[in-house]
Amino acid sequence: MQVFIENLAANHNYQSTRLMLILRAIQARYYCIPEAAIEQLSGLLNIPSTQIKGVVEFYSFFHLNPRGQYDVLISDSITDAMLGKAQIMEQLVDKLQVAVGDVRADGVVSLDNASCTGLCDQGPAGLINGMAIAHLDDARIAQIADLINQQKPLADWPVELFHVDDNLIKSDMLLNQAIIPGAALEATFKRGIKSTLAEIDSSGLRGRGGAGFKTAMKWQFCSEEAETVRYVVCNADEGEPGTFKDRVLLNSYTHHVVEGMTICAAVIGASQGFLYLRGEYLFLYDKLLAILEERRQSGLLGNNIQGQGLNFDIEICLGAGAYICGEESALIESLEGKMGVPRNRPPYPVSQGYLNKPTVVNNVETFLAASCIALNGGRWFADIGTEKSNGTKILSISGDCQQPGIYEYPFGTTIQTILNDCGASDVLGVQIGGPSGTFISNQEFERKLAFEDLATGGSFIIFNNSRNILDIVNNFTHFFAHESCGFCSPCRVGTSLLKKQLDKIIEGHGSAGDVVALEELCRLVKSYSHCGLGQTAANPIITTLDRYPELYQSQLKKISYEPGFDLDGALETARRMAKRNDAAAHLTQTGEEHE
Repeated sequence: MQVFIENLAANHNYQSTRLMLILRAIQARYYCIPEAAIEQLSGLLNIPSTQIKGVVEFYSFFHLNPRGQYDVLISDSITDAMLGKAQIMEQLVDKLQVAVGDVRADGVVSLDNASCTGLCDQGPAGLINGMAIAHLDDARIAQIADLINQQKPLADWPVELFHVDDNLIKSDMLLNQAIIPGAALEATFKRGIKSTLAEIDSSGLRGRGGAGFKTAMKWQFCSEEAETVRYVVCNADEGEPGTFKDRVLLNSYTHHVVEGMTICAAVIGASQGFLYLRGEYLFLYDKLLAILEERRQSGLLGNNIQGQGLNFDIEICLGAGAYICGEESALIESLEGKMGVPRNRPPYPVSQGYLNKPTVVNNVETFLAASCIALNGGRWFADIGTEKSNGTKILSISGDCQQPGIYEYPFGTTIQTILNDCGASDVLGVQIGGPSGTFISNQEFERKLAFEDLATGGSFIIFNNSRNILDIVNNFTHFFAHESCGFCSPCRVGTSLLKKQLDKIIEGHGSAGDVVALEELCRLVKSYSHCGLGQTAANPIITTLDRYPELYQSQLKKISYEPGFDLDGALETARRMAKRNDAAAHLTQTGEEHE
């Protein structure tokens, strides 16, 4: 082990920023991160062993104690649950003779849940030693169990088991755009870099991650920083349940994305870029490496790109199962080999990002759009959409519909149009933007896909009338409690309390006062959390409680009151008393006791 780790550290130039890749290699070889490995790495990388241990404990794909030679993770996303995930898990427990969360006594196999695998359009899905397997059913489970019990190497498994479909159903201006590698770059250099930035500005392109910050403005701010060392980062860590568009864009539109990153590098003056790939997309890693090398050989990456004096290259960093790393400052921390804890802002990444240098962070779809705009001009893009939302939006559609998959629509398209196209009927509601977004009822389907109405990073989950709204909210609330990074008390404690309070009500043990307490907890978590995870963690409860208060009331236990008792007055008094509590003090001082 000492020789292996010494060689591993040497191959990564003893850089602490490469810690994530080093730990992934150790985990793959030893099925855990041994204590001896941590101590050795501490010396080789010149970082405290406590820091390395903290990183191991932070990411769900790293373990201090050994996992099985075959580590089986099954997605616990709501869409997988709707497709029979519970029955799949029961079969695995039976056929593999291992309990959920455990390692079998012989060390051959371990079994557990994963928050989401990014295969919501073809679930139930899972990961085996990090490799994705879709469309799990009785036959596949029997085959997988047999292969594991035979201890057949993963490399010898049938390749069809690992096939993942793109499921590209509807394309529009971006996904119909065939870019010859280098064409968008050539157009950029021919037009001029400043003029290309002006085209991106006039296009009205806004970040496609959901927040919608103007792309050209971000690039301009970064380019104007006095520091000469700058970085470009592609955020491909789409961990929001129900979102899987980046998987398809990276698989089939890689050149578009990489070209967009390179154009950004030309604009801001960066020589190094990073593509932060979510750990669940390990199956794309080798393909992406090959395409980057192909572009180097073609003079589209590396030194003096297209003979224009631009030096720029891209490195891929793999995540390790942490939803919070989709937040840009947490992602930067992870790139630096640290726990993915969001930073205080300001300063913003455009001024102090990776290694405290000016950094542009955009998501996969944004870079793809930027390359298409560089090729076709700003007007081509701006003429589509609405006044405040130009261009198109790529959606990941899953749930109760005939054709789940990837759809591209001009901004301004109604929800009803989208539901008609994907074959959704008898619809109860739609979760727009994933668990952190908005649940809309079947009375709101004339609303529009747009930043000024329904903004989204891309997740679009459909539920028909056979579904129980409280089951959906419960799944989302448990997801946030599990994925909280633990940095701040309002989120760490608050999401746990939300989960417990909701469980109490759903299980029929709540009273009217518990709904009041739930509402107050939602307000506290939303108002006082450090980052976007905590600030949106209560959204599933807030948006459904607003639309379906009777569902929550129907779960309350029946209580007999004395004649003349003023229930409404008592509830109002409870609300007033709750609001007197200072939120931060309440959660900081009493939260740990509640836990």
